Amino acid sequence: MSHVIWYPGHEKLQDPIVRAENCSLYDEKGKRYVDLESGVWCTSVGHAHPRILDVMTEQAGRLAHTGFSYSSDVVEKAAEEILPLVGFEGGGCTFLCSGSEAVEYGVRVAREFSERPLFITMADSYFGAYGSAFSREADAWLSFDWQRCENCPHEGPCDHSCDRWRDIPFEKIGGFVFEPGSSSGFVRFPQEKLIECLGEAVRKNGGLVLVNEVTTGIGRTGKWFGYQHYDITPDIIAMGKGIGNGYPVSVAAVSPGVMNMMEGNPIAYSQSHQNDPLGAAIAREVARIIHDDNLIKRSGELSKLLVQGLYAIKERTTRIKAIRARGLMIAMDLVDRSDANLTTEVHRNLRQKGFLVGRRPGTNTLRLDPSLTIAEEDLRDFLATFEECLKQG
Repeated sequence: MSHVIWYPGHEKLQDPIVRAENCSLYDEKGKRYVDLESGVWCTSVGHAHPRILDVMTEQAGRLAHTGFSYSSDVVEKAAEEILPLVGFEGGGCTFLCSGSEAVEYGVRVAREFSERPLFITMADSYFGAYGSAFSREADAWLSFDWQRCENCPHEGPCDHSCDRWRDIPFEKIGGFVFEPGSSSGFVRFPQEKLIECLGEAVRKNGGLVLVNEVTTGIGRTGKWFGYQHYDITPDIIAMGKGIGNGYPVSVAAVSPGVMNMMEGNPIAYSQSHQNDPLGAAIAREVARIIHDDNLIKRSGELSKLLVQGLYAIKERTTRIKAIRARGLMIAMDLVDRSDANLTTEVHRNLRQKGFLVGRRPGTNTLRLDPSLTIAEEDLRDFLATFEECLKQG
């Protein structure tokens, strides 16, 4: 594959994959691998889910793409089923191609109605590959280092008794853009008090709250969406990755209040595959599968099995420094030695033994993000193999 330009930084260990089924990947030699990062958070209901394949075949054979001047009923029907998931009945959404697009679209909507120049976000957030949300110019964005608040001694809500809170220029802030858990792949979860106080303060000043659910949504954290672990009410929500189960579709959803602000005049944002019937049909079917198969509840049960198993391994070894988990969004920091890189060794050994996990490049962090449909047996096998790899490292 010398003619393919790959993303830099990630170590490319895997032989070409020729087939996939649920959480099983097969290379050209027939070797099976368990995909424990669901195609980088994407295949929420597993690779090649039969219901998704049926919808893709039927919809693509009937109408896959429209354009700016006409559409299909399937797009409206998909919107009607997806908006209630976030309590946006009466709101609206647009279907796009990537999480980066959904976030950027949401930011543009929020800025359209903001009377203040700054948007605040957490310093370790990742919002996409382009646009204002990617570049974060200093005159438009305030990045808040929330990790300095982790050991806050103040028991009450955030207020002006805190030097860091006093330094936030709320009079200039028109929006709060919140990513509830990825932290650029490190899987960190900001404190509830901080997030809820920031959301409330921005709203009191007439600002909007936008939540990036590209990695944390669609059942990943044990709830439909990551923001539901906090007492906040978003105005705009960006969905991606898991909503398409591997197909490139994303959703930017706005509340009824924001729809009223638009007054029937959406922002000037268009691209060739906006509101395509095929993407909308797939997104709707993903949501239906998760509902029909009660996968939100199942993800919580699988998380308990996996996380308890990891903590048991941590107690039996000295190789795990920290575990961070919410639902099936899990990260482990390993204890690298001065004479060898344990994280690299374990990552490679797991792959050789048939388990594919995420690795944050250049760090001691491994990540587990399996599909909500993964078999319990695969998780138990992984735990045994992981402990074996730690002992060998």
